[in-house]
Amino acid sequence: MTNSNKSNLYLMDIPKPYELNEAEWREIVRLSAIQEAWGLESGEDWENFASTVYAAKFRFHSGGPGYVGDIFILQGDAISDHAPILLRRDAQGHLIVAE
Repeated sequence: MTNSNKSNLYLMDIPKPYELNEAEWREIVRLSAIQEAWGLESGEDWENFASTVYAAKFRFHSGGPGYVGDIFILQGDAISDHAPILLRRDAQGHLIVAE
């Protein structure tokens, strides 16, 4: 492996959070698990939801066998007994709740 390949691989593993874009917020509020957890109505305004949720996206690269792709962590606006919700993409690219 050349040095340039090593640095590219290293960059994939930087645990830097990214902001969610509008398309990602829209996708998240359509998930039934999210609607149920936050008591949202179908068709809820994503901007209203985003204003009450702490969220971060990570470009995740785990060891093998593992997962390579986006990970989303959502936490409500209050710290409670409810753990943050972790979302990832399935094999077809759809967001699902990670278990």
